[in-house]
Amino acid sequence: MAPAPLDKPRLRNSGDLAVLVEYGDAIDPAINEKVRAVTTLLKRNLPEGVLAIVPAYRSLSIRYDPLLTSPERLSAVLTELEGHLREVEIPPPRVVEIPVCYGGGHGPDLGIVAEHSGLSPGEVVSIHSGTEYPIYMIGFTPGFCYLGGLDRRIATPRRETPRTLLPGGSVGIAEAQTGVYPVDSPGGWQIIGRTPLRLFAPERETPFLYEAGDRIRFVPIPEEEFDRVYQEEKS
Repeated sequence: MAPAPLDKPRLRNSGDLAVLVEYGDAIDPAINEKVRAVTTLLKRNLPEGVLAIVPAYRSLSIRYDPLLTSPERLSAVLTELEGHLREVEIPPPRVVEIPVCYGGGHGPDLGIVAEHSGLSPGEVVSIHSGTEYPIYMIGFTPGFCYLGGLDRRIATPRRETPRTLLPGGSVGIAEAQTGVYPVDSPGGWQIIGRTPLRLFAPERETPFLYEAGDRIRFVPIPEEEFDRVYQEEKS
């Protein structure tokens, strides 16, 4: 039986400027759907003193001004929202296409994933690019998206020794998750490809190409296309 959302939200203090609101105890689409519904309602009519709302897998974080509101007031708001969840229409998710050059120098661990899965590298690429992945949350580094829906056939453990530096755009697999490193950073995921897109660009009006609730579709491209788009993104 799939996990069910909690009957009522569970609040925990997260420092003195935020509360963590939990809606379940597992990573599950139904629980995440409730998180999205509450986020939609809160953003539609932002409570006084709320500075930011950050949704995640099974919870959301609310940052607030302690001079204008309090955890007790926020708890009352969230409890009141419970009676309106059926009224909210969650916006349909955008599908964001991310071009990826798989294997070779851009995906040094593609062979490891293939061997672990008992598949050919081409089959891994076909499976990985054949799914639309919901973005459950964004974190770790600016724009790092944690995606659900990875096909279990290509689920692969993390590397025993993380790399000290991965180039931005690296696409990886770790256990039953896949995701993209938006900026140069350390990382322990199995890297199967790389996108030439700048997923995080602070100078853009919209720094990120996606947000929690969107869906990602990976599109295989050849190395020549990677080089062309990469140069365009740099200019």
